Amino acid sequence: MKAVSKYGFMAAAIVASTAFFGTAAAIAAPVKNIVLVHGYFADGSGWQNVARILTHDGYNVAVVQEPETSFADDVKATTRVVDAQSGPSILVGHSYGGAVITEAGNDAKVAGLVYVAAFEPDSGESAMDLAKKMPSASTAIKATADGFLYLDPAHFHADFAADLPAAEAEFMARSQVMPAAASFGTPVSAAAWKTKPSWAVVATADRAINPDLERFMTKRAGSTTIELDSSHVAYMSHPKEVAKLIEQAAQKSPQ
Repeated sequence: MKAVSKYGFMAAAIVASTAFFGTAAAIAAPVKNIVLVHGYFADGSGWQNVARILTHDGYNVAVVQEPETSFADDVKATTRVVDAQSGPSILVGHSYGGAVITEAGNDAKVAGLVYVAAFEPDSGESAMDLAKKMPSASTAIKATADGFLYLDPAHFHADFAADLPAAEAEFMARSQVMPAAASFGTPVSAAAWKTKPSWAVVATADRAINPDLERFMTKRAGSTTIELDSSHVAYMSHPKEVAKLIEQAAQKSPQ
């Protein structure tokens, strides 16, 4: 009887140990889905180099093409892509896309947030509210007669993408997406960074969002932050560093 009890105890211990370490492994496993959200005056194609690195490293990457017709439409477009993924996702936003992921990040399938030279509004706050706190260096944003915004092509390279080749910046200026001006002033209803872990990139040479505003927002949100000597399009000019931060978020966010 003693031998049976001993081996029974050992078997139980093995089962319990397997269950424990299996659970621990599941918790430690990185999030495998990455959802990338662009900002104003750009589209999802700008994420190409970041997406290549992430895909090469084994992540499933999806890129949101927001219509930029309203803040609500952009949030819906983002949650639609998040909900299409199998399992949890890391949600990454650039510029205005940061406001979008702050709202969309409340989705139960979002495990963590990454802000890249982005707005991180609080609950009840809009990107416009933040921009007024610490204005950017650029004054090149113009409005159309029917309420949409564009960045003056003559200033696009200097104010938006100074560390990209001039020809690339010129094409971006020609192909820029014009967002509805009203989306800039729409407040976030609930800031997801209050309940989800967050990471952030501060672009120290940013002329589209004041770098000191970026520092203020990341500190307020408690985001794990890196600084890059970059223009506003840090995800394009520093894809390796941005991808590395996204992967850190994927490895450290709870599932």
